[in-house]
Amino acid sequence: MRLAYLGTPEVAVPPLLALLDAGFEIPLVVSGPDKRRGRGSALHASPVKAAALDRGLPVTADVDDLFDTDVELGVVVAYGHLIRPHVLDRVPMVNLHFSLLPRWRGAAPVERALLAGDAETGVCLMELEEGLDTGGVYRCVTVPICEEATLDSLRGELVEIGSELLVGALREGLGQPEPQLGEPTYAKKIRPEELVLDLSRSAVEVNRVIRLGRAWTEHNGKRLRVWQAKPIDTDVPVGEIVLTPDDVLLGCGTGALALIEVQPAGKPRMSASAWRNGL
Repeated sequence: MRLAYLGTPEVAVPPLLALLDAGFEIPLVVSGPDKRRGRGSALHASPVKAAALDRGLPVTADVDDLFDTDVELGVVVAYGHLIRPHVLDRVPMVNLHFSLLPRWRGAAPVERALLAGDAETGVCLMELEEGLDTGGVYRCVTVPICEEATLDSLRGELVEIGSELLVGALREGLGQPEPQLGEPTYAKKIRPEELVLDLSRSAVEVNRVIRLGRAWTEHNGKRLRVWQAKPIDTDVPVGEIVLTPDDVLLGCGTGALALIEVQPAGKPRMSASAWRNGL
């Protein structure tokens, strides 16, 4: 089967490589345009573009280039752009989406599942249509969310499962999609202010934000990133950091957090015990 592949970030690289390793032909990859970042604002290719070029595949940032390419199906994984109807009319497409649709349609399904305290999430292979993640579902796998799961670990698990799901479905044949059932919810992108710890909330809720990565609070007027913590049932004044012989405790509205890994302003990540020893 000749496929077009549309994807941009790092999470879209493993499914691309899985398709290639399974023997599918990919005559064209569509990815987001190069972006300026780092010192000197040099242009950098997206992770998918870099991986595709490494495998010798042609890459474009213009989805209309699909019209000049002989493909049977487009595979979309975290492409980052809505695909216009005139393209969908010419090239049928499927989308690998990291949630249990119709829950968490949109840009940040894994993040929103963690923040909401969902007990499970999953991967759906769906028919792409003009609406936002509204198409029928061909295949779906449910994945439990453990209490220690971080955004990186959960996303990595979903990408691995999704890559296998995608290859298997294309080998076996897609069949007919089933319509989505249930009340939709929408996963907006995480805003920077959502990563500021609201310590008036319960320790469990605060820890969900920490599990996203790059969450922070302040200590002595300076930013303190909290990379890992554990909710415990003890009383510490809200917002205060209390040092004990064994723990660094951060008070929350209900319970407290035992800090495990932190990053003071201007310093590398370190264990909370090492940070405590330096205070």
